[in-house]
Amino acid sequence: MQSIKNKVVIITGASSGIGKATAFEAGKKGARLVLAARNKQQLDEVVAQLKDAGVLAIGIQTDVSLEEDCVQLVETTLKTYGQIDILINNAGISMRALFQHVDLKVIQTVMNVNFWGLVYMTKYALPHVLKNKGSIVGISSIAGYKGLPGRTGYSASKAAMNGFLESLRIENLNKGLHVLTACPGFTSSNIRNTALAADGSMQGESPRDESSMMTAEKVAEYLVRAIEKRRRSLVLTTSGKFTIWINRLFPGTMDKLVFRHMSKEPNSPF
Repeated sequence: MQSIKNKVVIITGASSGIGKATAFEAGKKGARLVLAARNKQQLDEVVAQLKDAGVLAIGIQTDVSLEEDCVQLVETTLKTYGQIDILINNAGISMRALFQHVDLKVIQTVMNVNFWGLVYMTKYALPHVLKNKGSIVGISSIAGYKGLPGRTGYSASKAAMNGFLESLRIENLNKGLHVLTACPGFTSSNIRNTALAADGSMQGESPRDESSMMTAEKVAEYLVRAIEKRRRSLVLTTSGKFTIWINRLFPGTMDKLVFRHMSKEPNSPF
């Protein structure tokens, strides 16, 4: 068990959802925070709320799909705190469309944010995290273990994330680096509202019952605890654990179950 008190923690995608909730959970435990997001107004509001709660935090407007933004984020963190202990790659975007109908720019956008954003941030933060034998965290998805119909780009980005983090862990096996792949399962957040449709426009509303999902705050509790315990993986929700377990034993059956489940969404694309 390693407390995150006084640790310098970078959280991307921190203006809402899991990122915002994780900021409050980590701040409550005494972490020093660097929050990043594209929406400056929302980001500033979160930072102000944290400061009102007595948390040491700064916000840096960042688009993780841009390499230069990621470099600036790391450099500003070092100028402010002089170190980086934990990087939480949470920034992400989803999509919902059949592959045969989707504009390929949609998949490029999803990959640029979900995968390349992780790569850029990890590349520039890693030397500093290694100095402190800290943590690299990726907020992945069950879709990284089981491809979801209508989410080809999203599933591909999360599968790529999982492979990248596993390789990174093994490369640094003897250097004290902690690498965590976290899969929250279906969580009440903004990601489905901002998911991209076939033409690249935002979906605008969630096709699922958000009230029945695990809250972002509960996910944040599990996530911070997993970081402190230096776990290698975190899979949340009963359905998430069930999907991974059954898929290992009966992948063909799980294909049918996933198809049936996802096809029941309102306005399903298939």
